[in-house]
Amino acid sequence: MTKKRSHFFAHMARMKLIQRWPLMRSIAQENVAEHSLQVAMVAHALVVIKNTFYNGYLDPAYAAMQALFHDASEVLTGDLPTPVKYFNDDISRAYKDIESNAEQSLLNMLPSELQAAYAPLLCAEHTDDYAHLVKSADILCAYLKCAEELSAGNKEFAAAQKRLSAMLDDRMNDEIRYFIEVFVPSFSLSLDEISSPDF
Repeated sequence: MTKKRSHFFAHMARMKLIQRWPLMRSIAQENVAEHSLQVAMVAHALVVIKNTFYNGYLDPAYAAMQALFHDASEVLTGDLPTPVKYFNDDISRAYKDIESNAEQSLLNMLPSELQAAYAPLLCAEHTDDYAHLVKSADILCAYLKCAEELSAGNKEFAAAQKRLSAMLDDRMNDEIRYFIEVFVPSFSLSLDEISSPDF
């Protein structure tokens, strides 16, 4: 069997080179690879919470994998700042087309025999239960980034946190509420505070 070389994973490895929040003054820089890992963990947790407490039925491992690849197209497009991406409907639609083309380009880099396995991760329809959940995890992680920055005294993220809080309110459900009540408060604490068994 002749094997053709693929640049797919070399592209994926470059997620760590793409900085998020490019227009914001950040105390701690965040790249797309770090963000994707956190979104995967949170998406996994949201499914586990829903399945455990609220009669959910989704697969947490599949949710985590979708989340891990949710920003993969940014290795080709870069991370377009939110104020630019949603400046108006024309720009939003155009960026969706660019994103879709980038996802397809990444999929086409894979050997044809592997494309069916990766298509649901790279080119999801963004309308099913998993896509909704991954988007919720994505927003939650952006909210957590704001909480960390504000906790460190960076007021640059105050308006972003307020906007993201409203977005979470619009999507609020049992598993998001559980995550916010149980896990989110720790993100505003110091290392000593989260390390202390008495806190």
